Amino acid sequence: MRHILQASTDPVDILNLGLLIKQLAFAFGLAMVVGNAYAIYKHRMDEKPKGEEGEFRPGRAYWLLGVGVLIALWGGLSLLA
Repeated sequence: MRHILQASTDPVDILNLGLLIKQLAFAFGLAMVVGNAYAIYKHRMDEKPKGEEGEFRPGRAYWLLGVGVLIALWGGLSLLA
């Protein structure tokens, strides 16, 4: 006899992991873009974080900005597809 109220016990169905991974990739990429763009902006304004030592490395900031753009595009296009 078939139950009227059958619940799916598959974690993939319950959590919708496919969508979750796409959203996480998009959010991670956007966080990289925003964070590195803000660091580049602050450096151009000759501002440093309070109490922080070290130097600004523009090559690293631009590299991570580019990687963040690629990850955000991948996540965003995956959400639309």
